[in-house]
Amino acid sequence: MEHKIAILGASGYTGAELVRLIATHPTMKIVALSGDRKAGMEMAEVFPFLRHLDLPRLQKIEEIDFSNVDLAFCALPHATSQAVIAELPGDLKVVDLSADFRLRDPSEYEKWYGKPHSAPELQKEAVYGLTEFYRDEIKGARLVAGTGCNAATGQYALRPLIEAGVIGLDDILIDLKAGVSGAGRSLKENLLHAELSEGTHAYSAGGKHRHLGEFDQEFSKAAGRPVLVRFTPHLTPMNRGILASVYVSGDPAAVHEALASRYAAEEFLKVLPFGALPSTRDIRGSNYVHIGVIGDRVPGRAMVVAVLDNLCKGSSGQAMQNANLMLGIDEASGLRLAPVFP
Repeated sequence: MEHKIAILGASGYTGAELVRLIATHPTMKIVALSGDRKAGMEMAEVFPFLRHLDLPRLQKIEEIDFSNVDLAFCALPHATSQAVIAELPGDLKVVDLSADFRLRDPSEYEKWYGKPHSAPELQKEAVYGLTEFYRDEIKGARLVAGTGCNAATGQYALRPLIEAGVIGLDDILIDLKAGVSGAGRSLKENLLHAELSEGTHAYSAGGKHRHLGEFDQEFSKAAGRPVLVRFTPHLTPMNRGILASVYVSGDPAAVHEALASRYAAEEFLKVLPFGALPSTRDIRGSNYVHIGVIGDRVPGRAMVVAVLDNLCKGSSGQAMQNANLMLGIDEASGLRLAPVFP
């Protein structure tokens, strides 16, 4: 059976990543691509690495005939998706890659994003898209909200530990390094090569990063009580990848066992042998997550390191994993690509 797909916002990094992944998917076919500022252009003009594919021209969203679409990926900028999705057919399955539907409480959305949500009824309908923890809900969803890439990395490291009760909840520190593609494709002075290369810097520090809203929501739900982690992201001069170093109190062996047990049956989540730590180079371009655990020199403390590709498992790969579930097909379809090395 063929599933007809539209990608809204195909001229950005996550849109292009979706095209790359769908190219190897056994049943998905792209029938529409939007890119308002590049409407009328071929994808090969926007992304020459896709010139081998037979793809529709980019067009404006209002020009797309959605009666011929089974599922739409919405890879639009934050605060744009809510208005666009509200105008789509009510029976169309949608996976949104933006931040617009991640937070269930409209007041939390306004707190973190600085403006009221314009589609609160849709916000209530949306299912949070961390696949391995919301699989059953995603299968029956019409609208799925993809997680933030930083938020996904931290949750893969911590959710099983919170649920298993093997760590303290009041002193969790997430120190995260992120590749520059996570900032999107728009021109920004601080992302110019001369401004970014040969250096690393913290950003949105001191509890200001918007993904903290997701951490608060999901960790507190898992614990059944408020959990407020400390989180500092750092921008690093690499194109792809996230590495989260997470510091917790708890027995290191129990921490490792909780993660290994929870992810034993998960195809894309790999827990390394105790004492081994992962690298972003080992998951680049793939939908895999690698997680390692080591003990601290102080007894009763542990360090968990999780890595993923921000454009794939942190965004477009996760979106396609969710879309597979929504369409009732093999969850891993089109996603078994090996990492790119070197």
